[in-house]
This record gives sequence, C-alpha cells and structure tokens, in this order.
Amino acid sequence: MNGYSMLAPVYDRLNETLDYRAWADFLEACFAKYMKEKPSSVLDLACGTGNMTLELARRGYDMTALDLSEEMLAEADRKARAEGLGGILFLSGDMTSFELYGTVQAVVCCLDGINHLTVREDLDACFALVKNYLEPGGVFCFDLNTPYKFRTVYADRDYILEDDGVMCCWRNRLSKKGDVADFYLTVFEEKDGVWERQDGVERERAYGLRAIENALRRAGMELLGVSADYRFTAPDERTERWYITAGVPGNAR
Repeated sequence: MNGYSMLAPVYDRLNETLDYRAWADFLEACFAKYMKEKPSSVLDLACGTGNMTLELARRGYDMTALDLSEEMLAEADRKARAEGLGGILFLSGDMTSFELYGTVQAVVCCLDGINHLTVREDLDACFALVKNYLEPGGVFCFDLNTPYKFRTVYADRDYILEDDGVMCCWRNRLSKKGDVADFYLTVFEEKDGVWERQDGVERERAYGLRAIENALRRAGMELLGVSADYRFTAPDERTERWYITAGVPGNAR
C-alpha cells in the first residue's frame, strides 16, 4: 500500500510538532525577497493533508493544492471545510504529469516532496510543469532532505513515532551508494479498543545541489537561493534540509 495513503488518517497526529506558521512566514519572506510583487495565486504541490495549503489560505492566498493520494486530499478537504475555507481547489494528480486550469504566481512544495521523485526523468518532468504553469516573475519554493541527512539520520535506522491511539514503526534501508532510502512503515491505530495494523513502503532519493541546479536549468529556471533554515542561514556540510527558491531567469527580483 502507498505509505502516505495509509498514513492519511493519522499523519497530523504523528507530525503535530511541525510549525507551519513559521514555515509560512519563511515562504512569505521568500516571496518578498525574490519577487517584485506579492503573489495572489499559489500552487501547493504534493500538499498532503493540506497543512500548508490551509495556512496560506488563511493569509489570503488563492490556493490550488495537488496530491497523488486521494486519502490525503480527503483529509485536507475535510479540514478546509471545517474551517470554512471553501475557496481552495483540491486536485488529484501526479507531480510529474499534472494539469492545472491556468497559471499561478508561486509554487510551493513542502516536506521533501521533491525527494520522492526518485529518477531524473521524473525530476525533469516535475520542474518542466512547474515552469509551464508559473507566471512571469513567479517563484518555486521547495525543500529537500540533504545527502548528509540520508547518510546520518536515515541510514539503516529504525524509529518509533507515537501519539494517543496511534503508533508508527519506521524502518529505513539505505542503498549501497547512499542516495536512495526505502521507508518501511507499519502503523497501528486503536479503534474501539482494537489495534489495527497497516503496512506500506515509500522511497526517497537524495540529490546534490548541482543536480538540482542542472535540473532547474533544463526546465528553463534558475536557482535563486538556498537556506539551511527559516532565517536564510547559509547551508554547510552538516545541513539536513535545504530550503530552495527558484525562478525564471530575468523575471524574479
């Protein structure tokens, strides 16, 4: 079973420590730093359960949100309706072959969605579509788990994530080259006093900055900035996550 479809009902409980407000503040700082004007329309690529989608919608952005998992999208839509955020367009689609109804002024992709593009052809296809749907002056903000994180945090390690009524066993297996990690996920969820088990597998690939820059260039975009955190700190060899902003040459600030 697809790991994220399986995780959809419990994903937010297992990731409740993530500060989406601070992350959205950083995205808006990127808009201000790299764009001539504040965007109004934003695509949230690989939106998951919609936490960033909803946070940006609360701030007045016209949001389109796309994800491959219909279960994740159902959770995102349920939360949006509960808050009365009815103007969000949720689309089911693949990052490598999606279609939109029109262009957007910014694209965001949070929580290592790009790492899930495990072959160069998929990376190129995704970046080409982002370029195709970005308006002149638009930016593409995304993050990546770094090769350092693959080697030191993922490696061949096992983790347990727990919350009330749910437990996720997460086993990592790293390739010999150290650039591909398979995540074997087992989720136990308590329902009416009975623990139910589901199993799934996900895969991520580590990309170097040069590979990302080359892929952006092939798509007709350029690397505008790389940060190690929300404060635009320059990354070093021990950085675990890169926050990247790209744009169309000559159009961004």
